Amino acid sequence: MSHFLFGAATSAYQIEGAASEDGRGLSIWDVFARKPGAIADGSTGDVACDHYHRYSEDIALMRWLGLQAYRFSVAWPRILPEGRGRINPKGLAFYDRLVDALLEAGITPFLTLYHWDLPWALEEQGGWRSRETAHAFAEYAEIVGRALGDRVPSFATLNEPWCSAFLGHWTGEHAPGEKNLEAALKAAHHLLLGHGLAVEALRAAGVKEVGLVLNFAPVYGEDEEAVKRADIYHNRFFLDPVLGRGYPESPFLNPPPMPIQEGDLEIIARPIDFLGVNYYSRARVARGEGLYPVRYLPPENPVTDMGWEVYPQGLYDLLKRLARETSMPLYITENGAAYPDRWQGEEVVEDPERVAYLRDHLEAAFRAKAEGVDLRGYFVWSLLDNFEWAFGYTKRFGIVYVDYPTQRRIPKRSAHWYREWIKAQLVSR
Repeated sequence: MSHFLFGAATSAYQIEGAASEDGRGLSIWDVFARKPGAIADGSTGDVACDHYHRYSEDIALMRWLGLQAYRFSVAWPRILPEGRGRINPKGLAFYDRLVDALLEAGITPFLTLYHWDLPWALEEQGGWRSRETAHAFAEYAEIVGRALGDRVPSFATLNEPWCSAFLGHWTGEHAPGEKNLEAALKAAHHLLLGHGLAVEALRAAGVKEVGLVLNFAPVYGEDEEAVKRADIYHNRFFLDPVLGRGYPESPFLNPPPMPIQEGDLEIIARPIDFLGVNYYSRARVARGEGLYPVRYLPPENPVTDMGWEVYPQGLYDLLKRLARETSMPLYITENGAAYPDRWQGEEVVEDPERVAYLRDHLEAAFRAKAEGVDLRGYFVWSLLDNFEWAFGYTKRFGIVYVDYPTQRRIPKRSAHWYREWIKAQLVSR
């Protein structure tokens, strides 16, 4: 159990609020959330969990939980309101305060540079569909690296570029809400190019460890062609280029060309120090029709409030596979479940399904670790209930309940369970 971090994760737009305070610029989610019908409950992240003003209270919760690390993201438009150029000193000052407070509490900061809140000024110039955004991202990375890299040991460049590219540009479920496969493929490549350029910039800034966070969905099914296509789409499309294999064959029929220029693949494959693994569920598939000829099969096990199948074996299988494919240290950077929690004034919100979910997935992770997987940490998603993107405030992933009208935080039974789990693991070291 040595060198293993127990933590929790959040992201800037989902919890910070203070959307128009202290010089923060607009993000694509500020704009997207105001489109009629874009968000399930018509809400925005303008206030969210008010973490910008309540971070001290939230760090006290982390200390109570016994967390060793906290994974958070920096809001790009808070640092560079126009996306590049002019630096907003008040934005950097907030993260200075946050990092110093974490360190004072004995909690290791684990920083993600991009968790989907692209500055709107860059979106107006083409967003991730434009190659220039990759270079803007590298500039932003260097600024944050020089400001915080002396105290933050681990930086991740991107969180789940699959979602940014495909949910943001092909299905239109996420900001900026495009529905165009060519745009999605351009965004995918420029996100990965931005990652590679940011790796170089962070190393130049003296950051100790640089990594990338990808979301994975292990694919199961009897039809080999469908399984192969779905695996490329969900898992290999972003992983393979980072590992130096180049892009896999397309999961799509008659895809538009990727905007690859000479030297791009070498930049994308710059060595990194760790891989962040986000896992929630698996995919079961059969052969389908259309541009992406894959059909998704219904769950065989209970599902969460998101409709995602609870399948801890998938996490074990995924970790074992990644250990075969790469020698990089792994962190489980997100794992958790949404359930329809209710608070009626009690001191502890009961959430037995989440307790079972976390227990079973942690046991699967440690089974893989015991069998030789170089797993260095586990971050539960999420510390707090928060703005769940297109679902607004209708889904609760937190181990701490947030009563949004009052901003009161109430630990759930899962928080108490996780606290005891961490204690037990530390005692056994």
